[in-house]
Amino acid sequence: MVEGKVVLVTGAAQGIGRYIAHSFGKAGAKLAVADIQSLDNVTRELTEMEADVLPITADVTNEASVKSMIDQVVSHYGRLDVLVNNAGIVPHFQWGVPRWDSIHDMDTAFWNKVLNTNLGGTMLCTKYALGPMRRQGSGHIMGLHGGGGGTGAAAYVVSKDAIKTFMKFVAGEEKDNNICIIAISPGGAIATENAPEEARARMPGPESSGNRWVLAADLPMEFSGHLVELEGDRLVIRE
Repeated sequence: MVEGKVVLVTGAAQGIGRYIAHSFGKAGAKLAVADIQSLDNVTRELTEMEADVLPITADVTNEASVKSMIDQVVSHYGRLDVLVNNAGIVPHFQWGVPRWDSIHDMDTAFWNKVLNTNLGGTMLCTKYALGPMRRQGSGHIMGLHGGGGGTGAAAYVVSKDAIKTFMKFVAGEEKDNNICIIAISPGGAIATENAPEEARARMPGPESSGNRWVLAADLPMEFSGHLVELEGDRLVIRE
């Protein structure tokens, strides 16, 4: 049960992060939503569903900003039970968005931006979430995994595969601290509210990811260190 638990979702202003926040709000969690973009809409939506919500402007690539974000959550709620590392740069090729450059043509600064946001952001948020979770003797941390292929996908796929490996290693470090650390994906390509109308007409929406986020926040420690997937109405270990 996640009712009453304190959940922090990064990249919550829109897309799958917004859906994840809604899922926890409906389940009765106390929510901290963070993003570099405006959180006005998701905060209003969560308030309308009578969720307890704390909006925080944060940049997951900036260590001081991440530390401040975690400090604000703990100061406001007294603890942190669940961290969902959702913030990231996603190519959305399936939406008809132009493909990113091949490695031969890719600007190094762009490569660094993707890796620093997706992998670096996950590392920083996890690093600072571990403090309060260690102190309270429990916690759940999720890193978002994802796939893709073809020209232009290298930076994204490398970052996501690295997140899976990162979660595995941190899980090993934290196994004695009762902190369950997993990698989890939305379950496939999704057209969110900011996708072109044509893409939204032919692709599943965020609701296709189901209740996996809430289920993952209540997993026992034997799942820690693994990539998990939704199978029917339960989560199973994939790797």
